[in-house]
Amino acid sequence: MIRRTFLALTAATAFAMPAFAQDKDIVDTAVAAGSFNTLAAALTAAGLVETLKGEGPFTVFAPTDAAFAALPAGTVEDLLKPENKDKLTAILTYHVVPGKVMSTDLTEGMTAATVQGANVTITLDGGPKVNGAVISGPDVAASNGVIHVIDSVILPPEG
Repeated sequence: MIRRTFLALTAATAFAMPAFAQDKDIVDTAVAAGSFNTLAAALTAAGLVETLKGEGPFTVFAPTDAAFAALPAGTVEDLLKPENKDKLTAILTYHVVPGKVMSTDLTEGMTAATVQGANVTITLDGGPKVNGAVISGPDVAASNGVIHVIDSVILPPEG
């Protein structure tokens, strides 16, 4: 079972999205924030929009546009091609954990199974991270779950 712990996070980074977000689902919350255009385009290309607009609850580790821009040149464009839909879907579903996991639920070394099937690992030393990606905006509430803003795209293990 997930043990509860407290994370000291600054208020400045805690709410990278609008306060009214709780009335919107995960997809609409991300779109309204304005810094997840690449994620929204990728969700559309992978056919995952309706899933993440569904009942949930879901926990989404959402990379910002800057996180996608930090990938090697051409990576995003290549992933958005129809022939790469399976790979794109695997990457995106690796960012989603079933259930609603708040930052207060996170513990050092905790692992969580993603929708993709592989686990992600949480670390707290030096601030909360998922697979090394910094959680810069935790606990953004949505009507069907929670979004944790991350500063890089995490990739599922190969094979």
